[in-house]
Amino acid sequence: MDAQSRTASMFWPLRIGLGATAFLAGADKFTNLLTDWEKYLVPEASEKLPVSNKNFMRVVGVVEMLVGVGILSPKAEISSYVASAWLSCIAANLVLNKDYDVAVRDINMAIGAFVLGQLCAARERRIEQGDLAEGQELAA
Repeated sequence: MDAQSRTASMFWPLRIGLGATAFLAGADKFTNLLTDWEKYLVPEASEKLPVSNKNFMRVVGVVEMLVGVGILSPKAEISSYVASAWLSCIAANLVLNKDYDVAVRDINMAIGAFVLGQLCAARERRIEQGDLAEGQELAA
């Protein structure tokens, strides 16, 4: 397997997985099928919100869906970095709420999102240099 194929084998599953996960987690903020998302909100933050916890989580859901769509779009690089920062902030909230197990998972996803941003940048450089045609990796 050459370097291009190895990069493609990392790039696409990471991009699709992170994009779909962000979108689905955001959409679930409206249904709470996966979990009751409000329980992850730190009480100190909850007390200071100008809106209900439910409406705050809906706003969070919209942001997450936009980030997910962004990761799956041609703007994947910037969206990946936004996802990395967003997940790091969520992890900090979770640590304050003593939800350490979920915080660790979100930190790992933040690292994955950062790596995806780096892979997007490297892939874009290869396209600009003519080493890789748009969509070529899919054929590998």
